[in-house]
Amino acid sequence: MHLILSSTDFNNETVRAAIMKELPKAAEDCTVLFFPSEKASNKDVKSAKFKKWLETYGFTRANVTVFNKNTPEKYFGLSFDIVYVGGGNTFAMLKTMRETGFDKEIIRLVKDGAIYIGGSAGAHIASRNVEHVQVFDENAVGLTDFSGLALFDGILFCHFCEKRKPYFEKAKAENRYNVFTLNDDEYIIVNE
Repeated sequence: MHLILSSTDFNNETVRAAIMKELPKAAEDCTVLFFPSEKASNKDVKSAKFKKWLETYGFTRANVTVFNKNTPEKYFGLSFDIVYVGGGNTFAMLKTMRETGFDKEIIRLVKDGAIYIGGSAGAHIASRNVEHVQVFDENAVGLTDFSGLALFDGILFCHFCEKRKPYFEKAKAENRYNVFTLNDDEYIIVNE
């Protein structure tokens, strides 16, 4: 299992350099499944918007597939070098994954060798539990099962700063999970 978790993914130069170093081959040769945030409209997904954005980092448009929650069946059973889940609302994105059944498909892809790149919400979703994120992300979708994908053994506090320290200390004291912090320049690489 190969994970790259951060608060900022491609939007931060330090993190982007680490991601690029971890790719299994040149970016232009990698196949990518991009899972967009809950704010992405059907029009956004069908346009070249996300493909163009990833192209700025060296990926080839033809190798980028953007997940469309309206037609999830099209993405099952495929193979990718990278599964990229970026930022957004943690709860809305996780709910979409579950409703489409794609949570299990992401786990399969990663177990089959795809690198999981998670930025902010995507990093939280990869962890064991996201309940603690309610302090920072609104749970407007009413999610009650806070289990993450459990690709990462612990929970994360992304965008870590002094303001978030009391919540981190509380989670550590509860001793339910391994607890990690990620400021905007940090990343965690898991390669098992």
